Amino acid sequence: MAKLEITLVKSPIGRPQDQRVTVTTLGLGKLNSKVVHNDTPQIRGMVNKVSHLVSVKELEA
Repeated sequence: MAKLEITLVKSPIGRPQDQRVTVTTLGLGKLNSKVVHNDTPQIRGMVNKVSHLVSVKELEA
């Protein structure tokens, strides 16, 4: 199964509550923090919601 490396590149400060919650739900705290998740439709949906705050890199597993 493919994996996604998600990096927080912009601060969620000043963004709507639902976007801030989505960032923390993904496991991102500080700027430039990285997490690796399985490539599922649920994770893709969360990434699409905050795509202006994160960068995504697909990893081969």
